[in-house]
Amino acid sequence: MFESLSDKLDRAFKVLKGQGKITEINVAETLKEVRKALLDADVNYKIAKQFTDTVKEKAMGQNVLTAVSPSQMMVKIVHDELTILMGSQAAELNLQINPTVILMAGLQGSGKTTHSAKLAYFLKSKKNKKPLLVAADVYRPAAIDQLETLGQQIGVPVFAQREEKDPVKIAKNAVRHARENAFNVVIVDTAGRLAVDEDMMREIGNIKDEIKPQETLFVVDAMTGQDAVNTAKAFYDKLHYEGVILTKLDGDTRGGAALTIRSVVQVPIKFVGVGEKMDALDIFYPSRMADRILGMGDIVSLVERAQAQYDEEEARKLQKKIKTNSFDFNDFYNQIQQIKKMGNMKDLMGMIPGLGKALRDVEIKDDAFKPVEAMIQSMTPYERANPQVLDAGRRKRIAAGSGTSIAEVNKVIKQLEDTKKMMRAVSKPGVMQAMRKMKRR
Repeated sequence: MFESLSDKLDRAFKVLKGQGKITEINVAETLKEVRKALLDADVNYKIAKQFTDTVKEKAMGQNVLTAVSPSQMMVKIVHDELTILMGSQAAELNLQINPTVILMAGLQGSGKTTHSAKLAYFLKSKKNKKPLLVAADVYRPAAIDQLETLGQQIGVPVFAQREEKDPVKIAKNAVRHARENAFNVVIVDTAGRLAVDEDMMREIGNIKDEIKPQETLFVVDAMTGQDAVNTAKAFYDKLHYEGVILTKLDGDTRGGAALTIRSVVQVPIKFVGVGEKMDALDIFYPSRMADRILGMGDIVSLVERAQAQYDEEEARKLQKKIKTNSFDFNDFYNQIQQIKKMGNMKDLMGMIPGLGKALRDVEIKDDAFKPVEAMIQSMTPYERANPQVLDAGRRKRIAAGSGTSIAEVNKVIKQLEDTKKMMRAVSKPGVMQAMRKMKRR
């Protein structure tokens, strides 16, 4: 995400590299490039100008420490201002009322139904809530079927009344059903609508008046850039929602919507959709997003994703196997599955400081593990559990069975040995204790 913007900002800061101090001339040249980068990212001209004017004012008032170069100081100022532009702090959902009612609104095709389910899964898995999904889109064919299918995938019940054609009544009945059946969150999926469609906007206003939601969330596609911002403003003028869910952020190389929605609408981005899977919904952290835009990585989010897949009981079993030097290809295969659950591989690499830039033009496919998985699956159960028996004849058979070469099989066997060495290092008591402390936070 934000590749194009990151590249252009990186080039802008190079103007100051090698400069001994910040001057009005070199700052003006740098900020001219920063403003151009923001405009190319589909940021509104007025906002881009205000942003660079603020950065210039702060830069000219700075005494650059001898340990910090002018370019480093400028990156720090731009980082801080980007963070402020996007909202400064992560914005929490208001979950104090029981049941908490959340109303989903947005354009047709913005991903409301999918993100209603993603939000339900987030609240169930991360906040220990008991959510109820409500199918209140009575216009789109198969909308109810889609929500029920997603509900089954994540284990969340769906309230639907197929014979009822009034979404206001459906929503009202759903809230009553939630109270009677101990659901503590109600997520109402509504039909997509255009801000210019007065009847449809009046209808969602009536739903809001009837069920009085604690949160109304506007779902919008990040890849539509400035159009997303304009739509967000038009909806806010009529609906006064509390937060935004920005979808398809993983595919947004520009970043205009993420950068400017907050300043235009004065409403926080609360969540971002970063993939197709049901767990691909992240809390929006302005500071972390600024880190990623400026190529600093996002190690905190990477650790959090790892923790989400970290199972303490499994870790104990694994530690025991490592101590007895019995880590095998079954364990190796399971570790691959855990990594795959963390998300898009290039996205994960981009969270490691410095690595995002290095991999910018490198194609990393999500199926990068497939050859390794095929090799392990071509082994017999005995071979997986006893890697030491893999002689030349067995390796040749595995290569043929997986459609790979003997050299690739040899490489994977060596990777297992290297992994065993690494695992032995991280399984030391102090390291494992630190991991448990992180898990409890």
